[in-house]
Amino acid sequence: EQVFSGRSVNLPRVTSAMFSVAVASFAFNAPLSKLHMDLTSKVAPIVAAGVLAASAMPAFAGDAGAGEQVFSGNCAACHAGGMNVIMPEKTLQLEALEEYLDGGVSVQSVVYQVTNGKNAMPAFGGRLSDEDIDNVATYVINQAKGGW
Repeated sequence: EQVFSGRSVNLPRVTSAMFSVAVASFAFNAPLSKLHMDLTSKVAPIVAAGVLAASAMPAFAGDAGAGEQVFSGNCAACHAGGMNVIMPEKTLQLEALEEYLDGGVSVQSVVYQVTNGKNAMPAFGGRLSDEDIDNVATYVINQAKGGW
């Protein structure tokens, strides 16, 4: 979802609809009218831009490689290898995240917990940048899903 001129737009849905209209218009063998050709020439760049923008969006917003560095410098003391030295049952393993992470297993849920802290875990919202938190959250989710 992207925001343009204050409006929220679901790019995959919009580009899919535009692409369908464009494909449908080429499905017929009838000669194209000047109006249709003018419309096609105006819609095609929009469809192309939408397809490129939608395909360029990563599954996760953060950079897991950069997140690994943030994790090593800020999280590994308590969470090395996805473990938890303070509360051993609350690891960063997928099963524990499913059970204990508020909001379920998602980058957004990890971002919230890293930013705000919880129980014995301190808040890192004032210590790390938003980008660092996004990156480390992406790293944690990727590692959890991969089994650390």
